[in-house]
Amino acid sequence: QLPANVKTGRKSSTIPHCICSQGSHSEFTCEPIRLRMCQDLPYNTTFMPNLLNHYDQQTAALAMEPFHPMVNLVCSADLRMFLCALYAPVCTVYGHVSMPCRSLCQRAKDECHKLMEIFGVAWPDDMECSRFPDCDEPYPRAEDLLTGSEPTDQSSMTVQRDYGFWCPRELKVDPDLGYTFMGRKDCSAPCPSMFFNQQELTFIRYFIGVVSIVCLSATLFTFLTFLIDVTRFRYPERPIIFYAVCYVMVSLVFFLGFLLEGRVACNPVSPSQFRASTITQGSHNKACTLFFMVLYFFTMAGSVWWVILTITWFLAAVPKWGSEAIEKKALLFHAIAWGLPGALTVTLLALNKIEGDGISGVCFIGLYDIDALRWFVLAPLCVNVAVGVSLLLVGIVALNRVRMEIPLEKENQTKLVKFMIRMGVFSVLYLAPLFTVIGCYIYEHTYRKIWEKTWMENNCRRYHIPCPYKVEETSRPAMVLFLIKYLMMLVVGIPSVFWVGSKKTCFEWASFLHGRRRKDSGVNESRQVLQEQPDFAQSLLREPNTPIVRKSRGTSTQGTSTHASSTHLAVLDDLDEPVRTHHGHPSSTRSKASSVHSKASYHGSLRRTRDDRRCESIEAQLFFHCFSS
Repeated sequence: QLPANVKTGRKSSTIPHCICSQGSHSEFTCEPIRLRMCQDLPYNTTFMPNLLNHYDQQTAALAMEPFHPMVNLVCSADLRMFLCALYAPVCTVYGHVSMPCRSLCQRAKDECHKLMEIFGVAWPDDMECSRFPDCDEPYPRAEDLLTGSEPTDQSSMTVQRDYGFWCPRELKVDPDLGYTFMGRKDCSAPCPSMFFNQQELTFIRYFIGVVSIVCLSATLFTFLTFLIDVTRFRYPERPIIFYAVCYVMVSLVFFLGFLLEGRVACNPVSPSQFRASTITQGSHNKACTLFFMVLYFFTMAGSVWWVILTITWFLAAVPKWGSEAIEKKALLFHAIAWGLPGALTVTLLALNKIEGDGISGVCFIGLYDIDALRWFVLAPLCVNVAVGVSLLLVGIVALNRVRMEIPLEKENQTKLVKFMIRMGVFSVLYLAPLFTVIGCYIYEHTYRKIWEKTWMENNCRRYHIPCPYKVEETSRPAMVLFLIKYLMMLVVGIPSVFWVGSKKTCFEWASFLHGRRRKDSGVNESRQVLQEQPDFAQSLLREPNTPIVRKSRGTSTQGTSTHASSTHLAVLDDLDEPVRTHHGHPSSTRSKASSVHSKASYHGSLRRTRDDRRCESIEAQLFFHCFSS
């Protein structure tokens, strides 16, 4: 395509040249012809970009290579001059540049098209003869070679123009791959990094490797602790286990990226095609696609599981749902936690938005595509944080109200306060790294354009591409910013080990390692906890000589206590153990049926006589027993 400031009329057009610093190509200037094919012409200076928009003579020489056989065989006397008129147009002191005539083009094309077919060379579309002025004059014209006095208007000699980013030959890729870099198609970023030298990259990679090992160890310990005693972690704290599983996979991907370095995230060097190592994009690289799917899916799933954890806390604290009621919604929780990240992952695969990370060795999105970062990383994380923090604050307020307004025994008061502190510390340990990661993404999103322009300014002469025009601000990212980003992406999974860190966990691991596993640990433990203290309402309302019924885990849905499971476990206690008299001897006259009947009648009388205040007390203790194990 011809430059916009070159006229195609019959008479020669002019492009004023400019005065620029030596070696810079950000403005027009006349320069000596270095093209081998265009030596020994009536003129010896040209300007770049040329009429075919080649930025420098090196690029023009590569584009002229297919025509060398035709020129050497002299298929047409006009071909060489016509090619030089386009690839190295004449440039004088005044910058007068003329277009070749259409007749010159037509003769060269007609006389050489058969030989071009033999060599498999097609006449380029941007060299179609209809593009040139309808005239019949030799090239260059006599007026093109005139050199007079310099013009008095110095301002006409300067053209201020920014060519934008031109993809260097070393960074070009096959068009079929669909790569894009800095707005240019069929181009990719250099690998391993645009911004850091090899020493800095080595330090960052080893840092990521160490942190990934720590995160993998912590989250894997949490998951294995759950496997040792599955019944210990019930709802509403069960989502912590799935959250830990997600970050097991995230840390594993980062660890593999550390081991493989740039073999997955980068395309190999191709010296035969003059191509450097570039960042891989899209789904053509199977290993990179797999890394992306695992990393993005489990990163988003871990964030959703934290939101579900706050939802379960909200259900337990505000409407006072029990473990059984919350557990009935487990299928819905799993559908949301795995379905939404899966849908986002499939969407990104369809949009072909995968990008290699030459620094960490993994594949993710939003590393070079700012729009993908904005809509598929920042937006989901911000929505999850907003929903999770809102539910968390409401749950904490509800728990505090229970502690302040409802009379609980001193031991239960202490345990409830400890639970609130534990929940608050866990949330802070999760939210602080997550907010830091979001802040790093926003900072990167804001300054990436400046970083890219600075990179162009520093590498334009190396790659023979246009230097940016009038760079007002230059900046490169600090290494500590990327260190913090990768650290917080992995540290966010470590708080899961805080929840299982207790003496009980140590005893369970000791028993497991010595081959001693408790049978039905969950049921035994729940009975032991629930039988430590009599029910507060029963102790006030029970009739003389009436045995105290101790509750199991209750289920409360929609603010209404449902004590079927509590009554059932209490009856099982009496069926499994003989009923003792006040003298301490087993009673042989009491039957199973009478035991069930007496307990059912007792619960009926209890429901008829208790008031709203005592109902809230029972619900509070049921809520506390939900977390006590």
